[in-house]
Amino acid sequence: MNDYQFKLAKFKGEFVWHDHKDTDEVFLVVQGSMSIYLEDGIVDLQEGEMFVVPKEARHKPFAKEECHVLLVEPRGVVNTGSSGGKLTAENDVWID
Repeated sequence: MNDYQFKLAKFKGEFVWHDHKDTDEVFLVVQGSMSIYLEDGIVDLQEGEMFVVPKEARHKPFAKEECHVLLVEPRGVVNTGSSGGKLTAENDVWID
């Protein structure tokens, strides 16, 4: 939609600290619960809750158990930002 993508993802365990220099990132928990570590605190999210990580804010998602999340972000945003690494996902992958 208008060059934004709605991405469904499954989280479990810790992710990497990263940021997105040019865009906010929306996390909407569809199933389960998760936390987002920020440099100044932690946001805990339950099923049905949403949080917007502001652009340039370093953050690290975490889920003790598998959590299903809807991410909303502009097309082409890399999931690990400029941090890179083995958790970087291929972009624009469609599941039939």
